[in-house]
Amino acid sequence: MAIIKIENLSKIYSSQIEEVQALKNINLTINKGDFIVVNGPSGSGKSTLLNLLAGIDEASSGEIEINKTSLNSLSDRERTELRRDKIGLVFQYFELVPVLTVWENVEYPLLLQKVSKSERKKRVDKILKELALDKMNNRLPGQLSGGQKQRVAIARALVTEPEVVLADEPTGNLDSETGKTIIELMLNLNNEYDVAFVIVTHDLFINRYAQKLIEIKDGTLSVKEVS
Repeated sequence: MAIIKIENLSKIYSSQIEEVQALKNINLTINKGDFIVVNGPSGSGKSTLLNLLAGIDEASSGEIEINKTSLNSLSDRERTELRRDKIGLVFQYFELVPVLTVWENVEYPLLLQKVSKSERKKRVDKILKELALDKMNNRLPGQLSGGQKQRVAIARALVTEPEVVLADEPTGNLDSETGKTIIELMLNLNNEYDVAFVIVTHDLFINRYAQKLIEIKDGTLSVKEVS
């Protein structure tokens, strides 16, 4: 089942000096439970694609539909609400709130959703246990390793039960062994929750885990189905 449809998507950045076309007429369908890996050199348009999918940036032309709702039709507030409710985000540098504990960091997006206290406790406890973080509930981010921080970030992304998780270089700040562990964790969660993952990366070892392998080069996109 398609959860995201991208049709003829283009993005142009303009300045007084020049215009740069970051994406050119992109077409892509993301289905429920997909595990998609996006490769491409720096400046190819990978992060631009993620920002457009998340509703952080606006396309110059074309359309993105999430659950048959066009992002073009949404106000800034509605985009924020869609991102809060339907999209999980994972970043290279984790972006945890340093003064909040592990438990509080994972709980935070549920507070934004106004989820009840009992339901928040149920969801946070469950995801932290699944990610082997339940013994670290009261630690601050500064007391965690890089791999532990990224697991907390993944827990935070999944606790809202999103349709898709967008991960921008999730292994880029980790050693190779920890990076492999994080990707295998994401794959397990992809299977368990049937939530789509879109992972932008320079780490080519991740390609072996992909169901769809996407390459972006000079703003154009090619898709390879991986058996």
